[in-house]
Amino acid sequence: MKKLIALALALVLVLSFTACSGESDEKTIKVGASPAPHAEILEVAKEVLAADGWNLEIVEFTDYVLPNETLTAGEIDANYFQHTPYLDTYNAEKGTDIVSAAVIHYEPLGIYPGKTASLDAIADGAVIAVPNDGSNEARALYLLQDLGLITVDNSNGFNITVLDIVDNPKNLEIMDAEAAQLPNILADVDFAVINGNYAIGAGIDGTVLETEAKDSEAAQIYGNIIAVRNGEEATEKTLALVEAVCSEEVRAFIEETYGVSVVPVF
Repeated sequence: MKKLIALALALVLVLSFTACSGESDEKTIKVGASPAPHAEILEVAKEVLAADGWNLEIVEFTDYVLPNETLTAGEIDANYFQHTPYLDTYNAEKGTDIVSAAVIHYEPLGIYPGKTASLDAIADGAVIAVPNDGSNEARALYLLQDLGLITVDNSNGFNITVLDIVDNPKNLEIMDAEAAQLPNILADVDFAVINGNYAIGAGIDGTVLETEAKDSEAAQIYGNIIAVRNGEEATEKTLALVEAVCSEEVRAFIEETYGVSVVPVF
C-alpha cells in the first residue's frame, strides 16, 4: 500500500510539473535578435511583457542567416534584426515564407569622421569608405549626394553603385568595404558611411556628423521589422510582442539611448 501511495504521489507530481511546463511554454515568446540595438530594445519590451504575464526569451545571433533559419524551423516565435528588402531577398533565395508583423525602427546610415574631423574641412581627393553590399552602397551614395558632395544617376533606384556617379567636383575617392569592417578602417580614411547598428557596436555613434533623413525614401523602405512565419501575424504571442515593442517605454528607451542612430517609426 505504501508503495502504491508513493507511486500515486509521484504521478501527481509529474503531471503537475508537465501542466506547469505547458502553461509556461504557452506564455513564453522566443525571439531571435542581433545584439545591438535589437536585443537591447527587446530587454525593455521584456519588462513590459512581464507586467502582462508574458515571459520573453531573447536569443542573440551575430549573423544574418541563422535568425531566419531558426524561425522557419519553428525554434523561435519571431525575429528582430532585418528590413523588408533583405527578407524579400532571403525568401526568394531560400523558398521560405517569412513575413513582417510590424515595422519598429529605422537605422539611418551616417557619415563618421576619420582622418578629417568635419565635412567643412573635406579636401580635394578625400577618401570616403562606403558599404559594399547592394542597397547599403546605394543609400550611402544618396547620402553623399544629399550632402552636396557628389551627383548620381538615380535611374536604378537603390541598385546604384559608384559607377553611377555622374559628378564628383572634389574628386573624392569612394572606397567600397564590408559594412561590418567600416568602423575598423575609419582611422585610415577621411570619412566613412556606416550603418547605425555597426556604429553602436563600435561605440562611435555619438560622433556621427550627418545621417539619412527620417522622412527619406530609405527610411520608409529599410525600417527594421518584427518577422514571423506567414499566418502567425495575428497570433496572441505576436500581438503581445508587437504591442510591447511599440510601447511608449520602448520609444523612450530608443530615443534616450541611441539618439539619431536608431529612430522609432511606430
